[in-house]
Amino acid sequence: MNHDKNVTTTIGHLIDGKLVADTERTQPVFNPATGQSTSSVALASKATVEAAIASAEAAFPAWRNTPPLKRARVMSKLKVLLEENADKIAALITAEHGKVLADAHGELQRGIENVEYASYAPELLKGEHSRNVGPSIDSWSEFQALGVTAGITPFNFPAMVPLWMWPMAVACGNTFVLKPSERDPSSTLFIAQLALEAGLPPGVLNVVNGDKLAVDTLLQDPRVKAVSFVGSTPIAEYIYAEGCKHGKRVQALGGAKNHAVLMPDADVDNAVSALMGAAYGSCGERCMAIPLLVAVGDAVGDAVIAGLKTEIAKMKVGPGTDNSNDMGPLVTKPHFEKVKAYVDSGVAEGATLVVDGRGVKVASHEEGYFLGACLFDNVKPGMKIYQEEIFGPVLGVVRVKTLQEAMQLINDHEYGNGTCIFTRDGEAARYFTDHIQVGMVGVNVPLPVPVAYHSFGGWKRSLFGDLHAYGPDAVRFYTKRKTITQRWPSAGVREGAVFSFPSSR
Repeated sequence: MNHDKNVTTTIGHLIDGKLVADTERTQPVFNPATGQSTSSVALASKATVEAAIASAEAAFPAWRNTPPLKRARVMSKLKVLLEENADKIAALITAEHGKVLADAHGELQRGIENVEYASYAPELLKGEHSRNVGPSIDSWSEFQALGVTAGITPFNFPAMVPLWMWPMAVACGNTFVLKPSERDPSSTLFIAQLALEAGLPPGVLNVVNGDKLAVDTLLQDPRVKAVSFVGSTPIAEYIYAEGCKHGKRVQALGGAKNHAVLMPDADVDNAVSALMGAAYGSCGERCMAIPLLVAVGDAVGDAVIAGLKTEIAKMKVGPGTDNSNDMGPLVTKPHFEKVKAYVDSGVAEGATLVVDGRGVKVASHEEGYFLGACLFDNVKPGMKIYQEEIFGPVLGVVRVKTLQEAMQLINDHEYGNGTCIFTRDGEAARYFTDHIQVGMVGVNVPLPVPVAYHSFGGWKRSLFGDLHAYGPDAVRFYTKRKTITQRWPSAGVREGAVFSFPSSR
């Protein structure tokens, strides 16, 4: 049990529609702007996770047989409740994650769009029908729910990423056990309570806070049929391997090292504006952030460095509760130290540190986890800051001579989550989008995050599994196809046995 004098409340779990304490093991939750613990979160025991799974299993038969339109209406009501409570949810996100309120509202809005898409489930689940595939034979397919499904979500989007998963899962007739990040659990738990208010029956959605013990229990329990995950690549690989070993359907979204390519003909001023948000928004704690800029030619490289230096000097860093700030703190002290060590490494390996954010101090928030925007020039492949995902406000510029050289860098990298190109040349853009080995590609769009009615996912070691997150792929992930072939022969007509393989000839 944590006995920090600053901790005032303990955040528990939501099981079978009721809040459950299970406070035998806890850990503090911090406000990253102050460095002070504001609450503690319960870390679920194996028995608690199993209770959540049992609740979901018990709720499944009735929920599966609930008409899709009634399930969809719950999603429609939830959308309204999320909009009505947007300020409270954004405040919870900012208090525990640190991102500025405007960014928290943006995260929530993208989550709401996924809830809205889930409300179209009756249309998405209609299946396919063919009449007379053979003599008096009809055939059709149905998309049936899997059963108990689970999601394991990261700290950087405590509202949005869970809403990528469970709304579509339950709209398709499944029940769900959600294990959010223990670093910032409050907004996730509050949204689950809003789902109950919207009419979701107890047990259909359960939330268990916890650590690896909770994760492993979900992965190993045979009652859980499918697992969705978003996080780092090493953990994604573990989730995928362990889940598959236990016979589950798994989608595990991993890390990223997204490159932006700046062509000589690009509109540099607009590219600089776009890169500022893409590199430093949410303190760089996004899997679709741009931590690497590949400048094609020294002239455009010099121009973008100059532009970025000017814009970084205008940035305001401070607590996320002040919307005049552009960037808040990093999420935890260990993560702050990790990102700072990456900056140290870049200097040691010979990259040119053009802007050093390591000395940033925020008045009255001296204990907060604030790191200013950092900008490197002359970053080379093989450097640690080039190869590894930093997940912080660090942008590195790599200089090359040709588009082909830039694309080779991207295609050779182990990650393939997102990328973009800044250019006015349609031929170059088309060539880039056709041949780049990356799952999500932008043209003059630095954060090409698909909207709710498309699907999100990378290539290579950024995704383990065949189906992407949310959108149309989510319907396929959270259902299994059943094909029925039916014949009603004419009464009184006796037919002889046929020993050849049946066909429509």
